[in-house]
Amino acid sequence: MVKFSKELEAQLIPEWKEAFVNYWQLKKYVKRIKISMKPKQSHEYPSNNGIMGVLDPIRNLLQKIPGRLWSSSNVVTNIIRVRKKSVEADGGDGEVYQTELLHLFSEEEEVKMFFERLDDELNKVNQFYKAKESEFVERGEALNKQLQILIDLKQLIHEPSRAPNNTETQSEISDAEDVTANEAQQTFSAGPVNSFINPNYGHSSLLKSNRKRPNFMKNIIRGVKKKNLDNIGTTTSTLSITAFTSMLWEDLAGHNSKNKNCPGDLVLKRKKVQCAEKMIRRAFVELYRGLGLLKNYSSLNMVAFTKILKKFDKVANQQASETYLQVVKKSHFFTSDKVVRAMDEVESIFTRYFANDDRKKAMKFLRPRQQRDTHIVTFFVGLFTGCFITLFVIYAILAHVAGIFSSSRSDISYMETIYPVFSIFALLSLHLFMYGCDLFMWKSVRINYNFIFEFNPNTALKYRDAFLLSTTLMTSMVGAMVVHLLLRSNGFSPYHIDAIPGILLLVFFALLICPFDVFYRSTRYCFIRITHNIVCSPFCKVLMVDFFMADQLTSQIPLLRHLESTACYFIAENFRTHQFETCKSGVLYRELAYVISFLPYYWRAMQCARRWFDESDLNHLSNMGKYVSAMVAAGARLTYARQPDPLWFSLVLITSVVATVYQLYWDFVKDWGFLNPNSKNPWLRDDLILKSKGIYYVSIALNVILRVAWVETVMRFRIGVFQSRLLDFLLASLEVIRRGHWNFYRLENEHLNNVGKFRAIKTVPLPFREMDSDG
Repeated sequence: MVKFSKELEAQLIPEWKEAFVNYWQLKKYVKRIKISMKPKQSHEYPSNNGIMGVLDPIRNLLQKIPGRLWSSSNVVTNIIRVRKKSVEADGGDGEVYQTELLHLFSEEEEVKMFFERLDDELNKVNQFYKAKESEFVERGEALNKQLQILIDLKQLIHEPSRAPNNTETQSEISDAEDVTANEAQQTFSAGPVNSFINPNYGHSSLLKSNRKRPNFMKNIIRGVKKKNLDNIGTTTSTLSITAFTSMLWEDLAGHNSKNKNCPGDLVLKRKKVQCAEKMIRRAFVELYRGLGLLKNYSSLNMVAFTKILKKFDKVANQQASETYLQVVKKSHFFTSDKVVRAMDEVESIFTRYFANDDRKKAMKFLRPRQQRDTHIVTFFVGLFTGCFITLFVIYAILAHVAGIFSSSRSDISYMETIYPVFSIFALLSLHLFMYGCDLFMWKSVRINYNFIFEFNPNTALKYRDAFLLSTTLMTSMVGAMVVHLLLRSNGFSPYHIDAIPGILLLVFFALLICPFDVFYRSTRYCFIRITHNIVCSPFCKVLMVDFFMADQLTSQIPLLRHLESTACYFIAENFRTHQFETCKSGVLYRELAYVISFLPYYWRAMQCARRWFDESDLNHLSNMGKYVSAMVAAGARLTYARQPDPLWFSLVLITSVVATVYQLYWDFVKDWGFLNPNSKNPWLRDDLILKSKGIYYVSIALNVILRVAWVETVMRFRIGVFQSRLLDFLLASLEVIRRGHWNFYRLENEHLNNVGKFRAIKTVPLPFREMDSDG
């Protein structure tokens, strides 16, 4: 059975962590009471040596029996009194609870401190719940208005016959413009502001208002002119819908003279409405999930209060929990049913308007279920792992017998043309393996990575799936290497057998874009979508998963370079002539090497620029400088590899040292949150998930070692062609391992402190603007 403290820690919402009951602090207060009682018990019943010490267990048992027999009459139940006081908080009235002791305790100071802390926690939970409840209710009201606007616009587009003529509309709109902003505000205040939580209005009233809308534009304007504020909320849309629908009449409905003969423009307007519908649908989903989290927040805190009061009763041998729990059960966070009613209304609205009255379909969006891990995946992981090891041993034996790693020209051709293709799959498989290790560790220490990345739990990749993908790729790669080597050793034409790696690569890309629901289609399409967002930087809004994936690409520059050489090898048909020098001697190939080495850093820098543009936070510009310095260092090392002279050697040292120091600082201070001299954990951070602090210090040292692997490119420890290629592959693999190691601590810090400021519980931007907000 899992302890409640572990369960509470697992279900804590990172952004609301401080608002939950501090269960661990309250346990410390209970422990103080327990410790203060021990000396007195030992003083009353000293343990003697000899026969008295032997009789101690019997004596203790006899002392407990009377207490149990007479506990119902001897233990005082009304030992506390909880008062509720009204105070002013944040410009409004609020309620706070304060406990008084009615019974004299021998440990009165400790007990008093415990209940004072308990009162503080109860007041904190109530205040936070009220604030969040009001926030979600206001968001629900705004979404109801947005939905009404959407329904109006869809009706205008799909039913043009209901539209009023242009002349009448313009004259009525000009009359409506005489309504002042003050009157508009009065309209809103007089209307059904609490429609989202009012069971007498809500969803049924929304459907009713939508049925009475043949001449809704005329009725709205006429209602404004007459200032009939009582009927505007029940028979027509709100004033903001009126004004905004009027303004968008020509833009979205396309009924003016310019659009009559332009069906293409009408299609464009429909696409805009469809985009708005998607935004509103997503906003309803996020609202529902937020309400669910608030509901779970209430239940978890209720259990926390119950558990801690029972612990106090057990330690103090009293019955205070019954009295205090009656107060907790009457508090706002437990008695309010606004959240439950709001969730029911969202379910009804979503089912009606976004699921075609199919509740089962609606709940797939609102409550996606996480698939259970199956033993089939584990079986195939083990199977492919065994196949990979077996095939790798076979390949090593065949390669040694065939003399592949000798210095003959044919073997050099093998290393220059075939080996890069297989390196692509090896590096990709290693990255997937490291990602699977991260998923396993995140799950083990209860880091909610699906919540942070905003993944759908129903389709998100699990660590077994990542291991399955990794072992499948590795087995396929080594199997192709064995087949290629066997055919080569048996005298088959290189013209035919050297196409095997290219065929394997084409199969991989075909499977990646395969439209059929096989081999993790949702994950593949998610990868393609994220890659599109990265390539289109800075024109796409940056999400947490986008920047996280872009960071992974900065560690896979060798893989991208291998893709360049492989593409050149097959496009130029070098597998026919075996003139592998053709690509490397080309000017375009050499210039593209710079572009490919810069692109991951450029994309990441553009993401930082976009975030600075959106948030006006100078930290993003500082982060962009890190990637610019990495671009300069990469360019210097690439040039030095072609022109190994003292000048470029000096430039490589300077730029690489600056970039490395910059990166290490950002790794430890910004991304991991370490090197804090004022932390309670020396030179780490205050909140840590792993129990052993030594692991963090070892990780810091390991990250430093792996960050300075570029020294090898300067010292040029080279022996032969095979040794050179093997060393390059090992260095590329070390960078992938470093990135997987970095991933764990980066997400740990995000889970605890939300350092990236990517709101997991976010407010989705809505498509329609409220007119009364402009003044």
